[in-house]
Amino acid sequence: MKTYSSIHSFTAKKKTIVTIGTFDGVHVGHKKILEKIIQNTNNSDYESLVLTFFPHPRTVLQTATEMKQLNTIDEKSNLIEKAGIDNLVIHPFDKEFASLSAEEFVKKVLVDIFNIQKIVIGYDHRFGKNRTADINDLIAFGNQYNFEVEQISAEELNEVAVSSTKIRNALTDGNIELANSFLGYNYAITGMVVQGKQLGRTIGFPTANISINEDYKLIPNSGVYVVECKIDNQSYFGMMNIGTNPTVENTNQKQKLEVNIFDFDQDVYGKSINISFLKRIRSEQKFDSLDALKAQIANDKVTSLLFIESFRN
Repeated sequence: MKTYSSIHSFTAKKKTIVTIGTFDGVHVGHKKILEKIIQNTNNSDYESLVLTFFPHPRTVLQTATEMKQLNTIDEKSNLIEKAGIDNLVIHPFDKEFASLSAEEFVKKVLVDIFNIQKIVIGYDHRFGKNRTADINDLIAFGNQYNFEVEQISAEELNEVAVSSTKIRNALTDGNIELANSFLGYNYAITGMVVQGKQLGRTIGFPTANISINEDYKLIPNSGVYVVECKIDNQSYFGMMNIGTNPTVENTNQKQKLEVNIFDFDQDVYGKSINISFLKRIRSEQKFDSLDALKAQIANDKVTSLLFIESFRN
């Protein structure tokens, strides 16, 4: 897959089959759209193209909105590439782009730059300045500029019954298994292992502290999770705590991400780690003593190992 940093860096060598969207999460609903795009490019005269945006349009148009996203740019690109798309255009979304009229967008972008043959889009898609144009306008533009429009019906999308908002809500609630079922894969974060206070070592459960560069990435609700970690292309299971460590830290501490990797004793400071969430065991809580905390963590490990055994089978 070829990736382009703006619409202006793309040059069409063939006619394109296009879809447009934020594709946050690249969930099972998105994959139905991507499959349709690819089905239309079996003819070697055409190439598939996804147009998406960064930052998320809602954060630009609704400035009071702080919306965490399910994917970083790299994660989204990897998922779209795995789907088999030929070209991904990630256009910087700003107020100037948002001010394009519907016809300007169709003529200047879809027709002149993308050399569009066909667009596959949801029945509820809206576009152009103030999002005033809808699927009927797009069909009219298709007739005017000689490209096809295939709309994905409400029935097709309702069969999936999933949205990025539903996934965000599930993660915010800590319902990892529901979020993963909507995504069609396990929700994950990628970060760097950094130096912590090494308190875990003092109670027999050493942890790797994780720092994430992308502040727009959604972190699941605080609590303890069963996870799968990838370091240097090797996979390990473990349990992760998201929270403020209320038993041993001040109550106003910043949220931390710590993972205890099972059967693992390597120096991984400064290394990249990918962590997939499998199941939430419990919420974070404050214990009366370190001994009570240690006993609970030991129970958490037993619970995690039992889940991992069933997960593997």
